[in-house]
Amino acid sequence: MGSYLLRRLLIVIPSLLGISVLLFTVLALAPGDPFEELATNPAVPPEVRASLREKFGLDDPVPVRYVRWITAMAHGDWGFSFVSRMDVDKLILQRLPTTLFIIGTAQILAILIAIPVGVFAATRPYSIFDQIASTLALIGFSLPTFFTGLLFILIFSIYLDWLPFVYRADLSAVGWRWFWEQFRQSVMPISVFGLAVAASMTRYVRSAVLDVIRLDYVTTARAKGLGERVVIVKHVVRNAMIPVVTLVMLQMPAIFGGAIVTEQIFRIPGIGSLLISSILANDTPVVMAVTFVFACLVVLFNLIADILYGWLDPRISYS
Repeated sequence: MGSYLLRRLLIVIPSLLGISVLLFTVLALAPGDPFEELATNPAVPPEVRASLREKFGLDDPVPVRYVRWITAMAHGDWGFSFVSRMDVDKLILQRLPTTLFIIGTAQILAILIAIPVGVFAATRPYSIFDQIASTLALIGFSLPTFFTGLLFILIFSIYLDWLPFVYRADLSAVGWRWFWEQFRQSVMPISVFGLAVAASMTRYVRSAVLDVIRLDYVTTARAKGLGERVVIVKHVVRNAMIPVVTLVMLQMPAIFGGAIVTEQIFRIPGIGSLLISSILANDTPVVMAVTFVFACLVVLFNLIADILYGWLDPRISYS
């Protein structure tokens, strides 16, 4: 395992360097200027604008700026936000806990729904339960989150007035009241996000279980007198989870990207809303840091998926 991880890390480093070069070049050549507001502000003297541009090296060639940026990143300096007037790493750390809470809870909800529903539907193919589950999964997979989010707000916030439709990170309540208010404002974004992921995952679980349940070794296990529950849990589900693990791990970066839409709908002060506001304000250091973090997530979860393969299927060797 140690040698395998070392080989993978040796591949990861040049991959991340290539991704960083591409991202930095695209953002550096994109239209817009982080000091555009200062350029149009008559109260800011031209020499002050020139001094700031020289300080941050915005007029240097792109290769020089990239080397400076990647060197600073390697030393833990993620840059300075021109809009928020603070370090990028501090700005991201302020928003990250909220995003991780919403996404993590939604992912747990999706797994708790998708695995039992998908397995139960696959063990009873073309039954009424299977048809209902497949139909609902198709509907949930087809509807975009911005539509279901607005629908939830319309029903539960406007018509029924049960839940708040704006997420607040600065709740004034304390004690159990704080937990209750946090629960109320988190129900809709977690449900919208979790149900969308669960719909996609349910279809994969059902398909994977159907592929495995027809194999010869499952028939042999039944012929040996093993109970149906033991056959399903020990012999079917474990092997069927291998492609599902791939889906879950590879979906995680996409889920972070999908959080952008959900955070905009419910006004959640997370990484997604930070990225949108930074793009609109041409705050290049923040955009670069957030997009590079997403790229690192892709590589990280690919590595986690490969490690989990060995645990799920002992036939896979890391030699």
